[in-house]
Order: sequence, then structure tokens, then C-alpha cells
Amino acid sequence: MDWVEVIGFVTGAACVWLAARQHVANFPVGIANNLVFVVLFWQAGIGANAALQVVYLVLGALGWYWWVRGGPDRSTLPVRRTPRAVWPVAAVVVVLGTVALARVLDATGASVQPLWDGGTTALSLVAQLMLGRKWVGSWAVWIVTDVLLIGLYLSLGLYLTAALYVLLIALCVQGWRAWSRDLRTGSQEDDAAPATAAPGVPA
Repeated sequence: MDWVEVIGFVTGAACVWLAARQHVANFPVGIANNLVFVVLFWQAGIGANAALQVVYLVLGALGWYWWVRGGPDRSTLPVRRTPRAVWPVAAVVVVLGTVALARVLDATGASVQPLWDGGTTALSLVAQLMLGRKWVGSWAVWIVTDVLLIGLYLSLGLYLTAALYVLLIALCVQGWRAWSRDLRTGSQEDDAAPATAAPGVPA
């Protein structure tokens, strides 16, 4: 454990806490967290998760714009249900992304855990893109991703980072409930999907 991991812990928790409250400041805080984790994950030998942070920078900037200008008439983007078509597309992207990344990482030796590294990277990209669109289902994807990441970080001795992700799961549950409550009370306009989600599929 060193100062890089400590800073990653603080900025990561703050980012998810802000996102759960629909505060746009989660994006600049998240970008700072990405820069810290680039260093931490590269040092730990999980190259895909390190490279993922660079992609997060781009998605963070895009999500920041969407949240501020992505709503009707370039207004603030509202919380919305996840379109039904997103779920099968997301599943295909995760599977193909995992296989492709695992092969590249294994061939290049850029990761000590190619399959685990590649899978969590693919899931994280999908979750971040969904969060940027303010789809409620993004929280479900984040929870699955965080559970897998806890196992990965524990196997690498990144105990503080693993503890952070336990906290992040709790914050994700809180965010999921808060966003879902907005939809149930009708305080947010649902302009992205039918009135009801597919059976057995998170919003």
C-alpha cells in the first residue's frame, strides 16, 4: 500500500458518491481517479486495467458533455430506463471484448491475469458508457464488474483498492435506488425506452 493507492481510494469513492447523487462533478473527480489508477495498475502488472483508465478519460469527457447538454434542447440529461436493445448488444460486446483483450494481453505479456483483466476491462467500458447516457441499468453492470474486480485486486495484493471496491458496491446500490426512485416518482422524463423494462432485466 502506498500514497498512489490511497489517493485512488479517496478519488474513486468520491466519484461514485457524486454519480449516485447525479452531481456532474463526478466526471472531473473521476478523471483524476483515472490518472492515479493508470500508475497503480501499470505497477501492479494489469495492463488492460491501466489502459482502461485512458479510455475512461475519453468516456468521462463525453459523459460530462452528455450530462450537461444531452437532454432535450441541449438541457441537462435526465435519468432514463435502459433501452431493451442495449442488453443483448452489451452482452455481445463484453464477450467479444473479453476474448479479444485476453488474447492480446496473453500474447504481449502485458497482464499477469489476461482473462480476468480483459473481462473486467470490457465490462467496465460498457458500464461507463451506460453511466454517461444516464441509464439506470448502468449500476447493475457496475456492481457485477466491481465484484469481479475485488477478486482480481485481492489476488494482486491491492488490499486497499479491493476495500474501495467493496465500498463502491454499496454506493452503486445507493445510486441504483436513487435513480430508480426518480423514475418511479416521475421526476425524470423517460425518453429512451418503453414504459417497462424487459422481464428479469434491470432498468
